[in-house]
Amino acid sequence: MNPYVIVTDSCADMVPGFAAENHIVELELTYTIGGVTRPCNDPSLSRPAFYDMVRAGEMPITAQVNIEDAVRALTPLLDAGSDLLCIMFSSALSGTYNSVRLAAEELAPQYPTQRIIVLDSLAASAGQGMLVARAVMYREQGLSLDESAERIKEDIPRQAHLFTVDDLNHLHRGGRVSKTAAVFGTMLGIKPLLHVDDAGRLIPTGKVRGRRNSLLGLVEGMARQMDPEKCDRFAISHGDCIDDAQFVADEVCRRFGLKDYTISYVGPVIGAHSGPGTVALFFYAKHK
Repeated sequence: MNPYVIVTDSCADMVPGFAAENHIVELELTYTIGGVTRPCNDPSLSRPAFYDMVRAGEMPITAQVNIEDAVRALTPLLDAGSDLLCIMFSSALSGTYNSVRLAAEELAPQYPTQRIIVLDSLAASAGQGMLVARAVMYREQGLSLDESAERIKEDIPRQAHLFTVDDLNHLHRGGRVSKTAAVFGTMLGIKPLLHVDDAGRLIPTGKVRGRRNSLLGLVEGMARQMDPEKCDRFAISHGDCIDDAQFVADEVCRRFGLKDYTISYVGPVIGAHSGPGTVALFFYAKHK
């Protein structure tokens, strides 16, 4: 049995250092802002600086991993003799999964003694990151490539994602709400609640008035969906609004007695569409 490497992409929004510490390979989606194209995790533009540019009116453009990028990234791992477990950004939100799947099909005949398993996470941001973290845990427990992949397949439909955004105009640009709804909603202080559904799509689930109510709405959604027997940790990602993210974390800890959590930035590729002020809550659920 070959050793296996866990592969994901930069939309997993893992906390800094986690990928390197756990020998995870990240394929980089890219974004263009201010006329400059960068990999998602390029340190030359900090997360706060990126969101400041968006607040100032810059309109980022994003690009998926293409097949050539994927082949270039996977080839040296296969040359080193590794099998690969790839857990990729939701296919409903990006073509990256399909690029990696096609790259694996292209490479497989060249490496007949090795395995490449490519999974559609149907997840995004730290929700995808939580699936990657589980894969690391399964590998550390000694599970084989196939055993880990089967466990992740079981986890995918139970990885819940709840979102709220502070600015409806970003959802309008992404086609989620009409221009009229964005204008009047902003005037009235309406804040949307959204989730990622079983098909990996970002879907509105409701709306409330006021930022505090939208943040509490995430916690109420978790109360309805979480699996109390298996949910022992959670994750939050945010669009440069750490105080709001910490508020949600504190509420979750107070309500459910959980103590193990991470807080990370929503990276530029997802943040280009969700905008500053996004707060997202991720946890193990009875259902998405």
